[in-house]
Amino acid sequence: MKTIVWFGFVLGALSAAGEVIRTSPGQKAIIKCGASSYTNYLKWTHGNNLITNVPVKGFTTKASGSGGTAVRSQVKGTMLVISPVKEEDAGKFSCVADGNRQDHTLLVVSVSASPSAELQPSSKATLECQVKGLNQGHTVQWNRPDGSSHSGSSTVELNPVTLSDNGTWQCTFSHDGVTFHEDLVIKVQEPAPETAPPSPSQSPGGNQKPTCPNCVTKPPPTALLLGLSWWMWTAVGTGGLVVLLLIVFVIVLCKRNKRRKKRILKMKNSRQPLMPKNYCQCDRPAAAAKPQQGRRREKPSATPLPPLLMQ
Repeated sequence: MKTIVWFGFVLGALSAAGEVIRTSPGQKAIIKCGASSYTNYLKWTHGNNLITNVPVKGFTTKASGSGGTAVRSQVKGTMLVISPVKEEDAGKFSCVADGNRQDHTLLVVSVSASPSAELQPSSKATLECQVKGLNQGHTVQWNRPDGSSHSGSSTVELNPVTLSDNGTWQCTFSHDGVTFHEDLVIKVQEPAPETAPPSPSQSPGGNQKPTCPNCVTKPPPTALLLGLSWWMWTAVGTGGLVVLLLIVFVIVLCKRNKRRKKRILKMKNSRQPLMPKNYCQCDRPAAAAKPQQGRRREKPSATPLPPLLMQ
């Protein structure tokens, strides 16, 4: 009889053992009930708070409130989908299907670096790992990029930042005997190499002395001539050529106009003065004067007949 009771207790404990779901703020969490179907009702709770109650017959009951887990949750089949996840959603979730209960745990993990994940050597930074939903007594710690554990808690102070801090840091934690980790990539930018000031022997006005007698120093392809690069000299040369062509064009045009003026003046000076025209003069008498208007024209007297006609 005792064996049957213990067998039933162990079987009930195994059926009640749920899964651990790990997610981050802003993502979507899917929690499986453990039962694929139900005949009477399905109920989901978050801790002691009801999320939803779905009966086969009747109306679905859902917790009211603004911004709570129930508002961002919905049931698909027997699964509970939460989107988007917030830190307040972490904790225990229970699914009861026709009286069979199964508990699950939602862990909300967030890792961050302040002021940012890209750091400079000798600066200060803080790494923080927050795990919401862990049971009391569970610890959180950081592992360095080389795999060694960093002494401390969920917060790491890097002061100062060194090149060895570059790489992937892991925030590790355990729950019910299962170990989880969340990665955070830290980039430490190497400082730019410092350039030494030129020595007097290498200054533009000094005498350059090679370090070895057989060395032949060649100027780099982008060497400067009188402080100007090759493309600047090309631009200056092109501009000078254009100006020179314009000057030649103006000189030729001026000379051409001058020659033209001289030719026109010469043609004017070579012309002879015009001789007065000799008009022909006739010996006939001048025409009678035109009578004035307003007077009657007198009739000329008859010409006397010759003497022979009178006899």
